[in-house]
Amino acid sequence: MLRWLSKLVAAKPRLGKEARAVRLVRGRYDAAVTNDDNRRHWANADGLSANAANSAEVRRLLRNRARYETANNSYARGIVLTLANDVVGTGARLQLLTDNAETNRQIERAFDAWAQAIGLAEKLRTMRIARATDGEAFAVLTSNPRLTTDVQLDLRLIEAEQVTTPDLTPLASGAIDGIVFDRFGNPVEYHVLRQHPGESVFDRDYDRLPAESVLHWYRCDRPGQARGIPDIMPALPLFAQLRRFTLAVLAAAETAADFAGILYTDAPANGEADAAEPFEPIELEKRALVTMPGGWRMDQMKAEQPTTTFGEFKHEILNEIARCLNMPFNVAAGNSSGYNYASGRLDHQTYFKSVRVEQTHLECVILDRILSAWLDEAALVPGLLPSGSGPFASWPHQWFWDGHEHVDPAKEASAQGTRLANHTTTLADEYARRGQDWESQLRQRSKELSLMTELGLSLPQGLPTAPTTDTEPTDEDEVPSRAA
Repeated sequence: MLRWLSKLVAAKPRLGKEARAVRLVRGRYDAAVTNDDNRRHWANADGLSANAANSAEVRRLLRNRARYETANNSYARGIVLTLANDVVGTGARLQLLTDNAETNRQIERAFDAWAQAIGLAEKLRTMRIARATDGEAFAVLTSNPRLTTDVQLDLRLIEAEQVTTPDLTPLASGAIDGIVFDRFGNPVEYHVLRQHPGESVFDRDYDRLPAESVLHWYRCDRPGQARGIPDIMPALPLFAQLRRFTLAVLAAAETAADFAGILYTDAPANGEADAAEPFEPIELEKRALVTMPGGWRMDQMKAEQPTTTFGEFKHEILNEIARCLNMPFNVAAGNSSGYNYASGRLDHQTYFKSVRVEQTHLECVILDRILSAWLDEAALVPGLLPSGSGPFASWPHQWFWDGHEHVDPAKEASAQGTRLANHTTTLADEYARRGQDWESQLRQRSKELSLMTELGLSLPQGLPTAPTTDTEPTDEDEVPSRAA
């Protein structure tokens, strides 16, 4: 036994000085430390998945509160409406980019007439409002035989709570409330209630619609997220604080106004002063002199409310509310009085970039699918589409949106002339900034010039270039409008 232990000890390698000097270093993050100071702050932090965190009950509460706030809070309603108007505007306009110009114009006119017939722009604005308050917008591609156009395709908007599975039938693996996915994560089927669950008389019947006929628009914040939450969700507590603070200031002013004055005396306790009944109201006549009991005098109540900080509080709370929507303060508040030219343009750069991102997302998720469905049905209408034009999926196209007016049109026109002169831009790009088709605009301009020549009218001369001594506006220059 001792011999075996001696061999074991002899076979064990000895550590050198360098090996013995190695120490294990442990690091730590302050944000990962839980103590008495931050325990309550991080109490609601959890490790739920995206779909578990956005459960049906959570989404229902957020929808109801967001709808309540936008229905009763003027700022919330204005912010949501402004966002829908800036993203959708008067609607998207189709431009085909095939080699046949006449075919492009023919299809563009037919699609525009159909879009006007179904109110596509209005429905897109409603979907943007629904995404802001409900977190997601749904539309079903259906047929409407009462349309006056040859294509009978139509969009039927449905609210988010109608997309659900109300019965207890076991769903397929990977199915989320109202949506069934395949093993690759693609939606296969949507369950849509035939009636809104908020109706007074409601049945639980629902339709199983194929994914090809349902449009689902929401912002995906986490990988694997299948349903959306309201865009204004982080600002809901702030809207409540804004209303509470406003009501508190108003209540303080009303309380001060309810009491015309108060009687008080400087006499010490048990001192000489005429008797006066406590809390007894005294009727006062207008523009009359009154006498007070001996030892008493009257002073008017002062409105002791935070009137000096009310405007500052509203400014900061609205700025925080608008931040989750990438919206500057003057757009959210509808007030640019505190802005100058430079700060106005700088704030709007982030906002307009966010608008362009949303428009691109809207094109991919909604408009391209609508165009594909419209072309599929239009191909069945004799004479509506030209023959021999090839598969519709390969047709190049783009969408035009409303442009944003410049604060200084003269400077913008001068900059456009400079960019066109040094070939750093094209007419297509410049007209696209204004949401216009450059081909249509040039054809219209050609007609106008031909008619002016025919009528003997003088042709318009080129606009003079801006003087070289002109400088950029300073910070003291006021912004004349919201659009920068």
